[in-house]
Amino acid sequence: MMQPLSASSNPVPRLQQLLDLLDRQAEAQGLVVPQIVYIEELRLLPLGTFGRSLTDFLEQNNLKPFTTGARRKQLHDAIHVITGYGTDLIGEAEVQAFLLGSKFRLINLMLGLGLLRIIYRNQRQQLSWDKLWQAYQRGYHSHLDLDTWQPELLWYLPLTDVQALFRLANSHS
Repeated sequence: MMQPLSASSNPVPRLQQLLDLLDRQAEAQGLVVPQIVYIEELRLLPLGTFGRSLTDFLEQNNLKPFTTGARRKQLHDAIHVITGYGTDLIGEAEVQAFLLGSKFRLINLMLGLGLLRIIYRNQRQQLSWDKLWQAYQRGYHSHLDLDTWQPELLWYLPLTDVQALFRLANSHS
């Protein structure tokens, strides 16, 4: 019988530890970049633009942007915005599956497996292997190269245009 998450098994403190570890590794590898996301500036963009959609997403989910570390970390929430995946455990697992599909990285596999473990233990959310496979396939067929994309040059464009640019215009299931 699976035990529900208790206060002692809360993944949030572990998340901060993971983020700190990612920052230390990025620093050791020379991957740290200056802050990319400036909410105050993006909030001034018109509704429907990619940048404004990122701001709205962060506010709706009561999140703050990542402002330290590597580009990939700082732009994580932008992936949520262009894919439409949620911030719950399943949505996070979908993001990792999408990222694995777009460009295999061991870190995405490790994060995805960690999320699956938490989902399995939690069992308050039903895991759908089909959804994860669809997210992987969506990443595989996209034109998004996470190592070269520069979303900060696209903030002013309509979100739908950015999604079309990377072949993400089709809504996910």
